[in-house]
Amino acid sequence: MSKRLASFVVSGDAVKVVVAEVPTDKNDPISVDYDQTWSLQSGPREPALHVLHQRCASFLKEQQIKSVVVKASAAPQSKATLSLLHSAEVRGVVIAAAASVASVQSLAKGVISRKYGDRNVDEYLEDEGFWTSKTTGAALRKGSREAAMLIIAAREL
Repeated sequence: MSKRLASFVVSGDAVKVVVAEVPTDKNDPISVDYDQTWSLQSGPREPALHVLHQRCASFLKEQQIKSVVVKASAAPQSKATLSLLHSAEVRGVVIAAAASVASVQSLAKGVISRKYGDRNVDEYLEDEGFWTSKTTGAALRKGSREAAMLIIAAREL
């Protein structure tokens, strides 16, 4: 038996979304069903965030997704910038929307690097062999690998 998971990675005003069927057997690859980037609509920010909230909640309901993994915020290396704060706003909207219809887990890249496998996340993201063995289904864009990694790691952590 498998279950459908969605993952979200927020960067600026864009959200990478990956949906996959996740087999119970951790040795079986996940099957990617959906890989898209949602952009915040242009115009005033507040209504755009509302539209994103509605889109996210509706999408998860329509896709019958009960589990979501979101890339967690990381502490900035220097002062927080306005773009960093805007990303945090978008991440909060996505988390709130997802939590209205599914269970939500936030995973930090650093946690995955420490607890999953024997390499850091960036090394996995560049390893073509890893992705060939860990994913099937729809083509996964290279830029969406981090979102797919959240799904792969979530089932083992």
